[in-house]
Amino acid sequence: MRVLGIDPGLRNLGWGVIEVAGSRLGHVANGVIHSQGDDLASRLLSLHAALTRIVLDHAPDAAAVEQTFVNKDGAGTLKLGQARGIAMLVPAQAGIAVGEYAPNAVKKAVVGVGHADKGQIAHMVRYQLPGVELAGSDAADALAIAICHAHHLQSAGRLAAAIRGAA
Repeated sequence: MRVLGIDPGLRNLGWGVIEVAGSRLGHVANGVIHSQGDDLASRLLSLHAALTRIVLDHAPDAAAVEQTFVNKDGAGTLKLGQARGIAMLVPAQAGIAVGEYAPNAVKKAVVGVGHADKGQIAHMVRYQLPGVELAGSDAADALAIAICHAHHLQSAGRLAAAIRGAA
């Protein structure tokens, strides 16, 4: 199974694709989409087009997006929310279910603590995906989101199997 992780951003949108085979994780690809355009609509359109190409090129089976946290800059939070909408729309258009995770949940799943910094996240992504060349911190975050979703899907699969076995 292939999992696409997306770290939404209006200017820089991180993405990462991993391969999941049982409990083994493997790196497929990662990168950062730099939006183009002078206005919000143009930037969103460029994110949509680039992310659509990534979904077509890598054919993920599942996707996950980081949830937006609200900060002091309300206008910035709203713009980020619009980029997050694109990040959820593109996989949905391809018929892919999209999971959502809070930043602390991703950090806890990958690093083991909910308040890890970007350096710790990148280190643990490199540890869990040996040989990976990270395209930047946004790409590392996206791979962490994909890893978190893979763990969640594995746990959900084990739970479903246990329930079927108990019935």
